[in-house]
Amino acid sequence: MKSVRRTANRSLVFLGGLGLSLFILNACGGNPDDPKEIAEEQNEEKFDDRKSEKDADFLVEAAEINLEEIKLGELAQERAMTAETKALGKMMVTEHTAALKELKTLAANKSITIPAVLTEDGQDAWDDLNEEKGIDFDKEYAGMMVKGHKSAIRKFENASSNAEDADIRNWASSMLPGLRTHLEHAEACKEKL
Repeated sequence: MKSVRRTANRSLVFLGGLGLSLFILNACGGNPDDPKEIAEEQNEEKFDDRKSEKDADFLVEAAEINLEEIKLGELAQERAMTAETKALGKMMVTEHTAALKELKTLAANKSITIPAVLTEDGQDAWDDLNEEKGIDFDKEYAGMMVKGHKSAIRKFENASSNAEDADIRNWASSMLPGLRTHLEHAEACKEKL
């Protein structure tokens, strides 16, 4: 009986130590499960020069943007109060889904890993938006679209001028008119609210 208790106690001590180790590892090292971090780490291993790595980082960010816009747009279609906000959400889903499809092809052709699912930042944005109710939801969504598209336009303008790879430069440049149109629609929607 004592040996059974001793074995059980050792098992509990081992499991407790393992749990503590995993807690410390997670607290100190961030979340190794974030799709963005995983993609960036895989790209770092693939590319020796900094310029190629910067191109890869841009495609990772572009995927993160598209995935977030799709998920937020889906939520807006379900929860928005106004027809304008629902239409904005539908446009984001349709056009960012098409952009993501092109991006996946480009990334595959360049052997660049991109996230395939919503990143932690994207999930945080979704969670924040999901907490809003009524017309506040619409206002928050429109505001997020304005802010997000201003940021995306800056990133895509930079890549369209500075990316090392010509295909990535051209793709970034080709996305800018659509992003600017999205910003105009988001600003108009925000003003109506």
